Amino acid sequence: MRPAQDALAARLREAFPEFGADDARTFAAMLLAGHGPGLVDLPEPEFLARVRRDRDYSPSRLVPDAAAVLDRYAEESRKARETVPWKEIAYGDDPMARIDLFPADGPLLIYIHGGYWQELDKSDSAFMVPGLHAQGVTVAVLGYGLAPRLDLDAIVAMVRAGVRFLTGAAGSRPVYLAGSSAGAHLAAMCLPDERVSGAILLSGVYDLEPLVGTYINGAVGMDEATARRNSPLRLPIETPPSIVARGEREPAGFSEQHEAWLRAHPGDSLIVQDRNHFDLPLDLGDPSTTLGRKALELMGVRP
Repeated sequence: MRPAQDALAARLREAFPEFGADDARTFAAMLLAGHGPGLVDLPEPEFLARVRRDRDYSPSRLVPDAAAVLDRYAEESRKARETVPWKEIAYGDDPMARIDLFPADGPLLIYIHGGYWQELDKSDSAFMVPGLHAQGVTVAVLGYGLAPRLDLDAIVAMVRAGVRFLTGAAGSRPVYLAGSSAGAHLAAMCLPDERVSGAILLSGVYDLEPLVGTYINGAVGMDEATARRNSPLRLPIETPPSIVARGEREPAGFSEQHEAWLRAHPGDSLIVQDRNHFDLPLDLGDPSTTLGRKALELMGVRP
């Protein structure tokens, strides 16, 4: 890949002056993984249009320390499992159809992780548990299968099955959904469930058609029909009370998706200063932050 990566990085730097040398090489590697080496030789208009769309949906491009934030997810999740009682529950036959449940006496929050349907895991996604558990919130971190092993229809079906399992077991306890990025998309796809009392959608993608031609789709493999039927913005959804949030430092695609969802489904819009696509979810378990406070208010919990 090295010659193609170097050639693509050079072309990126020529077309997009904001790219530094290291950023261009990193982004070039992601583009080649999703598009293949033919991207390097596209004629200029098609190349520019393709890369602009990729750039608009690449949050790591704006966050030099994204890997460090993901490491923090994993470390804080590990500490949560060491300090808060929990159990793993199966909700289906697939080995990924598992839930990490952290019981408490209050409302149930189901958290669905992001990773563009192809990365991360429930084991990385319990970082908000200590702060919420201290306020009496039960947290269920939902695991699900990833692309390319599963296609998007199967991923959505698995997550819906997990949410139905949890809402069915919740009894009279109110249930709230939360998700980040692809997890916000999956949470939105579950909102027709009448047992859901509210939602917290962070940096979500709600119309998937713009992703079909991007490097992100290399592993997911959506065609336009798949994207349309799995786009919550295109579905007749009655939304419960919701927080719809994004970081101040998000790429253009996520900002556009945020506004489009709110036009269709008005909710409590929150654009959090000094936060990006990756560090915003960390606020969910911190009642001293605006997002953490509003999440507790939505769930009827007073810190």
